[in-house]
Amino acid sequence: MAGGDATIIGRRWLTRRSYDEATAAPARVGAAAAGYTRHPFAAAAASDAMPGIHITDIEAAINWWRERSPSPDGITACAEVRALAEVYALMVYHREPLCDEATMPQRARQAWLDWYASTPDAPCIAICSTSQGDAVCKGCGRSFEEVQRWPEYGPVQKRAIWRRITQEATAWRFNRYAERAREATGVDHPDPGRFGAGSRPAGRS
Repeated sequence: MAGGDATIIGRRWLTRRSYDEATAAPARVGAAAAGYTRHPFAAAAASDAMPGIHITDIEAAINWWRERSPSPDGITACAEVRALAEVYALMVYHREPLCDEATMPQRARQAWLDWYASTPDAPCIAICSTSQGDAVCKGCGRSFEEVQRWPEYGPVQKRAIWRRITQEATAWRFNRYAERAREATGVDHPDPGRFGAGSRPAGRS
């Protein structure tokens, strides 16, 4: 058991947990025996500027792969599901909400990226109030900086923003223009004319 936990700590893709916390239980003393003096990502975990992949995204990716590659016998899972399930199980075991994309197992990372590619890229619904001076876009919920820097962001950072605006659910895409959001394809700054007449805003408010 101890050796197994030393391996888990050594993989380094769990975030937001100090070495002391991760090795508090006697069964985890193997990490210290393996030569780790601190959690490799303690400093990175302390900064909100370095988002991780949320456990709900791991779960969503697992379910996407289960539909894409169904079990042939109701028991056996495809390689992608197994890779992601290992990450998911360890996150649950260590009570970790986030994992680090750069150092998670390569097969799991690729399986997650494949799922990510199937999701909408940007939450834009072509009601861009930041261009009219708002600090936060009324249409999509992104800040002015997030709108401007969206092309620079990677999948993990974009998903972190998607998660935040979805939880807040205050942007118009989640309420008064939900129909417009359903018509959106994920393209950033789409042509407003592509949306149906019933989903077009009457004016800025």
